[in-house]
Amino acid sequence: MNVGDRHYRTIWLSDDGRSVEIIDQRWLPHDFRVEKVGTVAGIATAIRDMWVRGAPLIGVTAAYGVAMQMAKDASDAALDGAWEILHETRPTAINLRWALDEMRGFLRPLPSGQRAEAAYRRAGEIADEDVGLNRAIGVNGLEIIKEIAARKRPGEPVNILTHCNAGWLATVDYGTATAPIYLATEAGIPVHVYVDETRPRNQGAQLTAWEMAGHGVPHTLIVDNAGGHLMQRGQIDMVIVGTDRTTADGDVCNKIGTYLKALAAADNDVPFYVALPSPTIDWTVGDGLAEIPIEQRSSDEVSLVWGKTASGEIAQVRISPETTPAANPAFDVTPARLVTGLITERGVARASRDGLKAMFPGR
Repeated sequence: MNVGDRHYRTIWLSDDGRSVEIIDQRWLPHDFRVEKVGTVAGIATAIRDMWVRGAPLIGVTAAYGVAMQMAKDASDAALDGAWEILHETRPTAINLRWALDEMRGFLRPLPSGQRAEAAYRRAGEIADEDVGLNRAIGVNGLEIIKEIAARKRPGEPVNILTHCNAGWLATVDYGTATAPIYLATEAGIPVHVYVDETRPRNQGAQLTAWEMAGHGVPHTLIVDNAGGHLMQRGQIDMVIVGTDRTTADGDVCNKIGTYLKALAAADNDVPFYVALPSPTIDWTVGDGLAEIPIEQRSSDEVSLVWGKTASGEIAQVRISPETTPAANPAFDVTPARLVTGLITERGVARASRDGLKAMFPGR
């Protein structure tokens, strides 16, 4: 996607061929910063502290972290050590484990002298593959938007509700939930996006809204609790969200608050879609509620917020009493029964084991 008049991915190899440059998302939307990272420890920090975030992007970033370790020490012990260091940074997002397993499985048979170059090459391929997967998701999701648009009055927009950020900032490019929206906009189909603020961390308000504005997509920011109200009044035509892990049975783990949106959508007959590339499917897990670990993040993300003051300073402020404890489960699980369909790179699958098997035979 473009920032101003320049095309950006969220991560790219630096001119030195060993470091990567990333968009440091902690400062958006008020400041666009690019950071250079060149060690596995630096990559772990960038993932853990959410300089980068979003399941697909986390996976790609970790792949480059493995490559950096191979350039320093290409032994089996260093490969396993990099896997462990990076895997523990964000336990819920399955793309992280997928990318680490992919890198380790690819590198293990190679002689140590070949591992560094091969690792950087494979990490670059994973990044390119992510872009292709996301664009294919956009093409498949576009058909759903077209069908809804065909039932609307001429010029009337398709009203879409999003939650969190599953945009290009969560991937290498295009995004998952946003890819159909961007392609619809480019195709001249009128859309309007209601953007959940998505507390804590406000990734809807800070990231999705920034993306929508940059791409020229009409949008309105709403508080998280307003979604059900809009659905009751017929102001939402569809919901599209992303996911950090989807089980083999079609349960969806995503940013906290997604489950409530799915409940409201079901009660108001609003279609609820989840957009995901196949590496986000965890074929080893069936019951998402019982088996997916839910990351418990710092209470500071609930008690403190970042913003831009009237003087232009980017500052953090406290919104609760200092003595009040806060809980911060980062994700929730939406049961497959509440999901209308899973928009993948191969098509729209039913949210069920049979539906996913039909889309991805042999898994």
